[in-house]
Amino acid sequence: MKSISLVIPIYNEEENIKPLFREIEEVMSVNAIDYEIIAINDGSFDSSGSQLREEAKRSPYIKIISLNRNYGQTAAMSAGFHCATHGIVIPLDADMQNDPRDIPRLIEVMDSGFDIVSGWRKERKDKTLSRKIPSWIANSIISRITGVHLHDYGCTLKVYKKEILDYIKLYGEMHRFIPALAVWQGARITEVAVNHRERKRGKTKYGITRTFRVVLDLLTVKFLTKFSTKPMHFFGGAGIMMFFFGAMSAALALYLRFSGIASLIQTPLPLLSAFFFIVGIQFALMGLLAEMIMRNYFESQNKPTYIIKEKINF
Repeated sequence: MKSISLVIPIYNEEENIKPLFREIEEVMSVNAIDYEIIAINDGSFDSSGSQLREEAKRSPYIKIISLNRNYGQTAAMSAGFHCATHGIVIPLDADMQNDPRDIPRLIEVMDSGFDIVSGWRKERKDKTLSRKIPSWIANSIISRITGVHLHDYGCTLKVYKKEILDYIKLYGEMHRFIPALAVWQGARITEVAVNHRERKRGKTKYGITRTFRVVLDLLTVKFLTKFSTKPMHFFGGAGIMMFFFGAMSAALALYLRFSGIASLIQTPLPLLSAFFFIVGIQFALMGLLAEMIMRNYFESQNKPTYIIKEKINF
């Protein structure tokens, strides 16, 4: 029998809690899946909190985490991941647009040898202008920059092996980047089309501004996946480029001066050269600081810069 932890962040979803939990219970019963529901009340100010407490009294499979204010989906999801006790962890939206009946199929795909099975809302039931188009743009950018090509990073319905999540710390809006961060750690991932339903009750919490925040977090993810253990390669590379531009500007200024075309005070090239040299020095110093911070981060926690997959005969 499979054992799974369902992690459900909840923010003002009073109309969806009971029907969602009943639907989950039916699917788990029919497919003989051992489960727990970890519902995170992310600072709701409607009746979501009281309804969750009632549900927890009704069923021992329902566990509630109440945050003292609204921290956002990433923080709520992180709290749920930390408290999950089963080997398979599945986040789920509370708006009932994800279909719990997809869960057994996703678990079956995971048994084929994958660490993550990502849901793909192939026929998405959302507004085109405010939801579909920004999502398509964001998914294209994320796939291109991270190198992990998924059609739908924003689909909450994903199946994770618990050990994958244990190595990932979440900040900002970074829950959607878990697949990219996990692949960086050696996880195997696949994508499966899932059913997506229209929201029938409650109001959406997402807007087009979320797309811009995601793009900003993407810069952090790119840095973490490529330069977290070698920040000098990033800052030092930028510094070398600045020194190169500075040298070229200086050489051009001297050429113009000695060829009689223009004196040093008639061209901005000397000033531009000084600017590039100063910026190059700053990048180099930033690289040194980042190296010291990185080493302090790993050494103070006795944290390795690698993850061991298996040991034999130790």
